Amino acid sequence: MALSTAAVIPARDEAATLPDTLRALLEALDPSYVIVADDGSRDATPEVARTLGAEVVCASPTGKSAGKGHALRSGLLRAREHGPDAVLLTDADLGLSAARLADLLATLDGNHPLAVAAFPPASRGGFGLVKTFSRLAIAHRTGYALAEPLSGQRALLSSALDALPGIAPGFGAEVGMTLDLLSVGIKPLELLLPLTHRPTGPNLSGFAHRARQGLDVVHALRGARIPW
Repeated sequence: MALSTAAVIPARDEAATLPDTLRALLEALDPSYVIVADDGSRDATPEVARTLGAEVVCASPTGKSAGKGHALRSGLLRAREHGPDAVLLTDADLGLSAARLADLLATLDGNHPLAVAAFPPASRGGFGLVKTFSRLAIAHRTGYALAEPLSGQRALLSSALDALPGIAPGFGAEVGMTLDLLSVGIKPLELLLPLTHRPTGPNLSGFAHRARQGLDVVHALRGARIPW
């Protein structure tokens, strides 16, 4: 029997990429609910989401970002109210490749309550310093090494979601989630999927993004969580 699924998409200023992502999810996965958690977008992200049939949760006031972790938490709180069997987490910039996230949901069962997508090497941006640091820190603490510790493309059974104490703030959300689930014996199953996204390049904005990401990961490693 197919799992009832709520898809949660944290988004900020993604009006250009969100339409293809939403269409791919709706056509390939046919989720029971699609929730876009808007992190204070200054563009038409909320309007685009509603037009395409998604439910919009306003996680932050327009023009003011509280961060990815805050938006993700807001979307997940709404998803839990619907009572789905599983939750699919995805970034807004996957475009049509989001259809491949159906493979994550297909792997979920009692033995694998968490599945994480790994990107092909050609789609990755930057130098991988934050990813490498995150991988080594998680492995040092838990003995478990992930290929993509920062991947925001994840599928969880509701039982795994219920095991989380909350969500780590900012870009530390994925590292915090991984640590919290490993602490209760839930190991992520990683799948290499042909996904595409908008990578951060080796420029000033890219370096600033990775610096923020690195600080957020450190906070997640130190136990920072936004409780439910």
